[in-house]
Amino acid sequence: MLFYLKRISFYFLVLLVLYSIAAYSFSKITVNSGSDSSQNDIVIYIKSNGVHTDVVLPLKNEVKDWSKVIKFENTKGKDTTATFVAFGWGDKGFYLNTPCWSDLKCSTALTAAFGLGDSAMHTTFFRAITESENCIRVKVSKANYQKLTHYIENSFQLDSKKVPICISSITYGLNDSFYEANGKYSLFHTCNTWTNNALKSAHLKAALWTVTDTGILCHYQ
Repeated sequence: MLFYLKRISFYFLVLLVLYSIAAYSFSKITVNSGSDSSQNDIVIYIKSNGVHTDVVLPLKNEVKDWSKVIKFENTKGKDTTATFVAFGWGDKGFYLNTPCWSDLKCSTALTAAFGLGDSAMHTTFFRAITESENCIRVKVSKANYQKLTHYIENSFQLDSKKVPICISSITYGLNDSFYEANGKYSLFHTCNTWTNNALKSAHLKAALWTVTDTGILCHYQ
């Protein structure tokens, strides 16, 4: 019995090392590095809290009015003065049951890591955005911005009226809300993988593949 436990532990360690090497290596490979920026006139942001990334978009412009999709009434504050809205995708159980790291349970982490749970979209309204090392300003063309909005829209689950399904049971603050989302979170497709794919959809600089926020931000620093 001890022999088999040692063998399982060895294989697990090997897989962990290979995963770490792949995650680091692929995150350093830039895609879309040669994108033409001559017509990039819409400003968006990539915002990180040190672990998780959001894509922050203008609330309204000639391409998309997000206030018609993400309702102020679904937030506690119902503040209609926002000018930006942030989108972050992730594991539903992790989002709703782990507002702080101290709340993290082993069962929640394992369910998320192995793709056993559902996903959710976290949206947050902002009156203004301040550029910093963890909040990167990026310009995108109208055509590519439209591709980005389609990517984000397709990440929402919709009801019979084609409206995103709001999860009203919990929020983190006054200006955020959660929605049911498509897709499965896993070790290979994290919240940051979703953000990275969002950037790819808009032909913006991104990693070949990443599971971390640094794998995205390093291409803009």
